[in-house]
Amino acid sequence: MQRNEKQELVGALREKMVKAAIAIAVGYKNLDAAATVKLRKTFRESKVDYKVVKNTLARLAAKGTPLEKFTEGLDGPNAIILGYDDVVVPAKVLRDVLREQGEKMTVKAGVVQGNLVDAKSLAALADMPGLPELRGMLVGMIAGPATKLVRLLSTPGGQIARVLKAKSEKAA
Repeated sequence: MQRNEKQELVGALREKMVKAAIAIAVGYKNLDAAATVKLRKTFRESKVDYKVVKNTLARLAAKGTPLEKFTEGLDGPNAIILGYDDVVVPAKVLRDVLREQGEKMTVKAGVVQGNLVDAKSLAALADMPGLPELRGMLVGMIAGPATKLVRLLSTPGGQIARVLKAKSEKAA
């Protein structure tokens, strides 16, 4: 790779690292081509970046970003997973991929919103509900009291209507 190509790659990776809300470094061994293609497709469908980058280039790109600490311990063949909006989605996708790949992939380090985390923390994050689920729960919590209030206010009117109906049927 030429020097200017490396600089472009580092610049593009740096832009992504600055925007990333979550980053995970995974080590891999003995992944065949079909598994790699499937892996990339899985991440792409979830709107998560999966990049295999040389460790030195990753360190250069991460310098001065919240991901700087995370790249210091990289050694051997690694891939970097970057998520931008929802921090739970990349963790869930990675959990599924790790189950499928077994010991061929291992989590080395992760950064969630600027905080360094380990594999156990990422597993716990993967078990949490995602952003859409949390929004749905919040809407349900907000709508719940209003629904109860409407039911409570309509009950006396319904009771009066039933009493009047019963009286009219009895009189007829």
